[in-house]
Amino acid sequence: NIVLACSVCGARNYKSTKARRDGADMLQLKKFCSTCNAHTLHIESK
Repeated sequence: NIVLACSVCGARNYKSTKARRDGADMLQLKKFCSTCNAHTLHIESK
């Protein structure tokens, strides 16, 4: 399991899963952040 955090405010809004691969890039998705009240880039965090 991974956590997606907003790149603007840092709020951890979403949980997701990712397939395990060697050399996999960090997941980045554009999703809605309720704290920013806008669609922002969410990046994978621990």
